[in-house]
Amino acid sequence: MATWTISSMDRDITQDGKANVVTTIHWRASETDSDGNSGSPYGSVGVTLGSGAFVAYADITEANAIQWAKDALGTDEVASIEARIASQITEMKTPTVASGVSW
Repeated sequence: MATWTISSMDRDITQDGKANVVTTIHWRASETDSDGNSGSPYGSVGVTLGSGAFVAYADITEANAIQWAKDALGTDEVASIEARIASQITEMKTPTVASGVSW
């Protein structure tokens, strides 16, 4: 199971009368198997958080931000990201390509 973390959040200092409204979330999803093989894509997603149940910037938790990022990405994209991590780990375990020189 991939672990999601947030490395940074971009925000507008003011937006529609609210302060420090998050506009972009920079995320990382990672997983390491028992053999030490790992995968870890990184990305950013735009979010619209200035309406609805607004959370003050100082009160935002990483869990909030992870959920907002996943919601913005959508269920299919989250599943695709986690599948790519599994593929990266499989490729490390049983490589299908190699590089180097023959001498």
